[in-house]
Amino acid sequence: MFLKMKTKNIMRNNYSEQIARLKEEVNTADAVVIGAGSGLSTSAGLTYIGERFNRYFYDFAERFGIRDIYSGGFFPFPDEETRWAWWARHIYFNRYIDAPKPVYKELLELVNDKDYFVITTNVDHQFQMAGFDKKRLFYTQGDYGLFQTIDGRNGKTYDNEEWVMKAMEAQGFVRDVDGVFQVPEDGRLSMSIPTDLIPKCSDDGSDVTMNLRTDDTFVEDEGWHRASAAYSDFLRRHEGLHVLYLELGVGANTPVIVKYPFWQMTMANDKAVYACLNYGEAFCPSEIRDRSICIDGDIGETLALLN
Repeated sequence: MFLKMKTKNIMRNNYSEQIARLKEEVNTADAVVIGAGSGLSTSAGLTYIGERFNRYFYDFAERFGIRDIYSGGFFPFPDEETRWAWWARHIYFNRYIDAPKPVYKELLELVNDKDYFVITTNVDHQFQMAGFDKKRLFYTQGDYGLFQTIDGRNGKTYDNEEWVMKAMEAQGFVRDVDGVFQVPEDGRLSMSIPTDLIPKCSDDGSDVTMNLRTDDTFVEDEGWHRASAAYSDFLRRHEGLHVLYLELGVGANTPVIVKYPFWQMTMANDKAVYACLNYGEAFCPSEIRDRSICIDGDIGETLALLN
């Protein structure tokens, strides 16, 4: 019993020490590079299973046996009218509404007076919705708010907000007093949209798809390349300075975009510090252990302690 109590106290003290260290690093760093993965949005309440899925996709679950929002994006729907009805909901509830919890706003509060830049694999636009400077953001994997042509050969993307709103209305969703679409009181929704509402390319009338990185047809448009160049320039201008590489909710699916580069840049710069906030996956290489802060816990709860 005493051993367990002692272990808990050590873990609690270590957590407090790590929080204090991270707060000090944020305050003193010359620059903060934020690398964000899906765990950040999960902490903000943008979950793909459970209550949100059951509320907005219950009919798709009953008819097709879909059990979460993510897998629904790959389901072989019987026709285009049904497939795009799904995607309208998928996009809207993960792109055009604020996250249920203010985690992104708390993150902005933490770094707003710092020289910062964000690189993220998230495609839900929550950084901009929370007020982050668009010129300091690099969305590497696409954006739920954009369409592209099927083959991507024209190198262009197309805003889908107007289409999404029409497709939501066509399914029977109604706006609440804040203008947010909700399921009507009788629970009746259509699982398809009219054929003439199936989205097409505004340039040539060809079929479109989501601007999400799934294969080599993914379009890296002008905005993507501007953001990539801005990120590279930010890293170059801060070489050799006291940089805090702050990794938030990055898993093992795409480590080559955020996690591995953050480790490598920390190793290459004796003044750099690496911080990893992740629930169940907070770790670092032994080579940079003395300049790393790894906090295993809910990101939102941790950010609340830092502000």
